[in-house]
Amino acid sequence: MSEDRYDLVIRGRRIMTTAGIAPREVGVRGGKIVALEPLGNGLAGTEIIELADDETLLPGLVDTHVHVNEPGRTEWEGFASATRAAAAGGVTTIIDMPLNSVPPTTTVENLKLKREVAEDQAFIDVGFWGGAIPGNKADLRPLHDDGVFGFKCFLLHSGVDEFPHLDADEMEEDMAELKSFDSLMIVHAEDSHAIDRAPHPGGDHYSTFLASRPRGAENKAIAEVIERARWTGARAHILHLSSSDALPMIASAKRDGVKLTVETCPHYLTLMAEEIPDGATAYKCCPPIREASNRELLWQGLQDGTIDCIVSDHSPSTLDLKDLENGDFAVAWGGVSSLQLGLSLIWSEARHRGIPLEQVVSWMAEKPANLARLTNKGQLALGYDADFAVFAPDEAFVVDVSKLKHKNPITPYDGKALSGVVRKTFLRGAVVDGQTPTGKLIRRGGV
Repeated sequence: MSEDRYDLVIRGRRIMTTAGIAPREVGVRGGKIVALEPLGNGLAGTEIIELADDETLLPGLVDTHVHVNEPGRTEWEGFASATRAAAAGGVTTIIDMPLNSVPPTTTVENLKLKREVAEDQAFIDVGFWGGAIPGNKADLRPLHDDGVFGFKCFLLHSGVDEFPHLDADEMEEDMAELKSFDSLMIVHAEDSHAIDRAPHPGGDHYSTFLASRPRGAENKAIAEVIERARWTGARAHILHLSSSDALPMIASAKRDGVKLTVETCPHYLTLMAEEIPDGATAYKCCPPIREASNRELLWQGLQDGTIDCIVSDHSPSTLDLKDLENGDFAVAWGGVSSLQLGLSLIWSEARHRGIPLEQVVSWMAEKPANLARLTNKGQLALGYDADFAVFAPDEAFVVDVSKLKHKNPITPYDGKALSGVVRKTFLRGAVVDGQTPTGKLIRRGGV
């Protein structure tokens, strides 16, 4: 009889499985989803949770683009604050970027240090990207063998001196190396020459800053990534796409069989240049938030499959680095803090456009999991980790920056009215309570 008893049973009228939203009972044992039955089957559980009528059970989201910054810049963000914020937003797995921490994740030794610091602080599961910088080609294979999910490079100054950028030829050389063990190159694609030639960004007018990071800089760099991926046969991924101009060439590269994937972020899909006030440096990020017309085309690119997924690019800093007193876009740190808000932001926009919740969750859970080749995350299906978010899609709230869980109280979304509240988050069948860190450090190919 004990065979038929589960550690946890969740019952509800709205459970989002791979077949859509339906009345189901979910049985969890040993942290995995081991039963999915029609509602009314009466699965027996040590713990039984009945969802409220306005709640939908979602698979936990996967955010493959988060700057945690610990060690070294822990006053910007740290593993405890970042993973608490993620859990509060229904995110159950993050993959940490290799830079803005000191040291950056460019050697096995540095990765080890990062893991030691993260180990007892993670409220959700955390994986790591490695970094590709000039001179560390010999480190790429050892990092891969030690479980990083792929490698990040920049095609222009990264914003921090300890993570130098590659030129296109160096990137190609590293791509060829990654191809030999089937790893992935993820690229911050903006062209330094194009930006050097663009107007200088000084002052508090957003339009001046926008002109300093033209679409052309993105387009040129993306073209470079596409060609180098084509020549080497390596897998490549475009980070935080903001220029809609690049969509036709991305679509064409995908049709040609180039192994290319693309992400965009909530800020490019929900904000627009026309509405950014003077001096509002909370909105500064690179590549920048562009015009309303550009935003519409990014949504189209998601719907036609040219863009694969939506992730946060949570890139926080201390308040002083945002130069709030002068509001100078040239001086302020570039980065938007949104880790906790991604699902509500995207759902609020998507529902206006008639896009169903299932599609939003596919972009924010299943597709990022595919990108990182996480075979046990991102779907509510048999054999997957019992990572869930209990989501009330119709409940509205107003963002209050002082109540968000990330470390520094700044976000461009402060005061914004949104739909969709995450009421509870489960990691491997246990509620994330924000008190006891039960997250694991995960590796490519398994924990």
